[in-house]
Amino acid sequence: MLETLRQNMSLVEVCEQTLKQKIILQTADSQNITVTPEEIQNEVDEIRRNKHLEKASDTMAWLNEQMLTPDEWEIAIQGHLLTKKLATYLFEEKVESYFAERRLNFDRFVIYQISVDCQKFAQELFYQIEEEEISFYEAAHLYDLDERARSLCGYTGETNRLSFSPGIAAAIFQDPLPIGILLGPIQTEEVHHLVRIEKYIPADLTPTVRQEILDSLFEEWISKELNYIINMQQ
Repeated sequence: MLETLRQNMSLVEVCEQTLKQKIILQTADSQNITVTPEEIQNEVDEIRRNKHLEKASDTMAWLNEQMLTPDEWEIAIQGHLLTKKLATYLFEEKVESYFAERRLNFDRFVIYQISVDCQKFAQELFYQIEEEEISFYEAAHLYDLDERARSLCGYTGETNRLSFSPGIAAAIFQDPLPIGILLGPIQTEEVHHLVRIEKYIPADLTPTVRQEILDSLFEEWISKELNYIINMQQ
């Protein structure tokens, strides 16, 4: 077993996860944070609803696919809930200030992009789109380097500023924002991009964003705790 883990380069990861779990359990215990059987059952019910596991046999079939026993699933759920409770206990009061200080990072944008490997061709496409000889979406469908991007006509999804390389971010996130304006070509390494911001969604402290911040603060904290323990053992 150990040799298999070493070959897969996962032994360190397993040890780190074990130590993290120990930190979580010890910290939660010191603060009298627990997970009740009712909370576990509620989470089980929620997962079953979301995955449409209406019958017990459906649940068992799904667990078999995940290579989990019911007891292992319950332990995993307990660990997940305990982690969420601990994160909330430690960092709930810091969420709003964290959001306020980094508000721009939580703005979201609906972006379309065309990426090609020739600067001259990218410039030609830019002029053709500007002159309405071809639509942006048709050009993306025909010429983008990435097959998935071609199938989506250049749609890259709803994303934030941090998802882009510094070169692209500096070019497209201007003040005022160039909504609906074709930008480019923008070069990153050997690739040339034409970009259009279709929609700007201002940041709001939604439950989803709140959880993202809690997760980020918690991960930063537990990484520091883990590094402290590792350094103490050296």
